[in-house]
Amino acid sequence: MLRHEFQPGKLIAGLFLTVAGITYAGDAGGAWDTPWFAVIPMVVGGLCLAGAVGLLTRAVRHHHDNRRDSRRTTTAPEADQTPQPPVTR
Repeated sequence: MLRHEFQPGKLIAGLFLTVAGITYAGDAGGAWDTPWFAVIPMVVGGLCLAGAVGLLTRAVRHHHDNRRDSRRTTTAPEADQTPQPPVTR
């Protein structure tokens, strides 16, 4: 199985959209009565929360990557010491 990066924003968006779908399915099946406008705040709120979590995740990973890069010891490339041909005009 291929491994992938965990993205909690997409997980939250999927959960809220799944709950919205279950809400409409329960209404259609007669299990309960849901007003037509009830799902809109749920979906919009879930997508806003997912966006905020996605931004937070990106900021944390960006900060972590910068810290990891700064810890690496890199040596500066040596200057090229090969003689250059004279410039003719």
